[in-house]
Amino acid sequence: MDSINTLFLLSGFLIALSILASRLSTLAGVPLLLIFLGLGMLAGEEGVLGIEFDDYALAFLIGHLALAMILLDGGLRTRLKTFRVGFKPALSLATLGVFLTSALVGGIAMLVFDLTLVQGLLVGAIVGSTDAAAVFSMLGGRGINLNERVGATLEIESGTNDPMAIFLTLMLVEILVGDMGGIGETALFFVEQFGLGILLGVGIGWLSGRLLSWLDLAPGLYSLLALALGFCVFGLTSALGGSGFLAIYLTGLMIGNRPGRHLNFILPVHDGLAWLSQIGLFLVLGLLVTPSEMLDVALPATIVALALIFVARPLAVLVAIKPFFRFRWREVIFIAWVGLRGAVPIVLAIFPVIGGVENASLYFNVAFAVVLLSLLIQGGSLPWVARRTKVLLPPMVTPNRRGPLGIQATNDFEMFVYVVENSDLEDVPIRLLRFPSGALIASLFRDGVMLHPKGSTRLCRKDVLCVIGRTDDLPALNKLFNGDATLKREKAFFGAFTFAGNVRMGDLADAYGLTLSPGEHEMTLAEFISLRVGGHPVVGDDVDWHGIHWVVSEMKGNQVTQVGLRLY
Repeated sequence: MDSINTLFLLSGFLIALSILASRLSTLAGVPLLLIFLGLGMLAGEEGVLGIEFDDYALAFLIGHLALAMILLDGGLRTRLKTFRVGFKPALSLATLGVFLTSALVGGIAMLVFDLTLVQGLLVGAIVGSTDAAAVFSMLGGRGINLNERVGATLEIESGTNDPMAIFLTLMLVEILVGDMGGIGETALFFVEQFGLGILLGVGIGWLSGRLLSWLDLAPGLYSLLALALGFCVFGLTSALGGSGFLAIYLTGLMIGNRPGRHLNFILPVHDGLAWLSQIGLFLVLGLLVTPSEMLDVALPATIVALALIFVARPLAVLVAIKPFFRFRWREVIFIAWVGLRGAVPIVLAIFPVIGGVENASLYFNVAFAVVLLSLLIQGGSLPWVARRTKVLLPPMVTPNRRGPLGIQATNDFEMFVYVVENSDLEDVPIRLLRFPSGALIASLFRDGVMLHPKGSTRLCRKDVLCVIGRTDDLPALNKLFNGDATLKREKAFFGAFTFAGNVRMGDLADAYGLTLSPGEHEMTLAEFISLRVGGHPVVGDDVDWHGIHWVVSEMKGNQVTQVGLRLY
């Protein structure tokens, strides 16, 4: 069999096997990215298939392409409103946090491996940043519904912390090979990495978003154009000395927050591309490693990994966000635990190999060991830690399926499909449903038979409803079709009683016999909650006041509109 056919056969087999093996992640709780890495190692030269692959330059290229697509997809799915609560702490983690993590790990690596200071710091720089692929995969793929403050901080941090890690890695590699410039040149490189990444990412991304929303293309071409524009921004920014990773993430952010029907065609395709990128990237990195070489550094690398997970990352998070931002201790603990390492450290570990650093294989093997342990320890325990630190929100009802109708270029109508699960809707005539204005039931299916819905039609459990509405109608529709189990979880989390955010605190105090501080009588409940959480409240915030938990259950923009009362 010739090489081209062998390539098609093996690549197709490994990708298909990775997708099928992903079921293990659900059944056994094994992190999905760890499965992809393991399959790559099994297919490698010391594995079952015995594939010999040691082309670091090709792996470096594949790594850049895959990470670019993953970051573009991550930016497309990040909403600008999350920057309201997550941008500042995420920026602190992406700069000061990465620097502190790298320094602490570098000092430990220097002692454990008997390295020079610069060599130890290079180990720290390589493993110093969290990985977007790992964070997006673990948070999205495991169904972990975090409160907005924590989720936004983690997503934005993982999408923006690569420039600092790349800057530190390149600087230390240049020191080791003797090509280091002066302090001025180094400072200029740092400014270029962040400055050009932000300027070109936001500027060209904004123009790209307007272009995509204006053009009238065949549906399949929108996603290709978005990918092409993202790659152009990545290449241009990198060529000019900026961070292409930061630029392509911000490009995706600008495109994804530009309203228009283009998003309906872009997001599903890019979801598949992001998965393909993750699978391909981790398979290639798994092929690249030689397990027998890792055994030589297994014990000291394990010490470095454990020091990173239990010492360096928590201390860096504590210093970077606790003094400056109003995070609760349980939120700080969870953010510290989600310092997931993934493909980025392994790709950065290729820099010393390409740069000709002495004993470069050490950095690669240590980085690989750190990633394996991070995915296994942190990734495997993520749902449990999220429950223990109480940063989870109860799962919300969403449409079983949804799709645009293509009626309007912006704010288009969509078809939402719901299954009636709420027992309170049993035998209720459709005309009594409290639908949002502008939404209506287009069709109703019962036992596989389509019925023409009328106002007098009475609903039954398991009816399938096709509802036409807009995205703004989703909160009301989701609440209407909440199932009994969902309602029970919501009441357990938010409380059985709710109050409007504009209720006067003095009236609440009189009704419940509560004591207020001077100046709080004329406050609204929304203002009181916002003050107690340090500003920027989010759904799920709770204030323990007089033994009662006051939980934010609904917000409109930056304003608290509903607060639940929970007695435990």
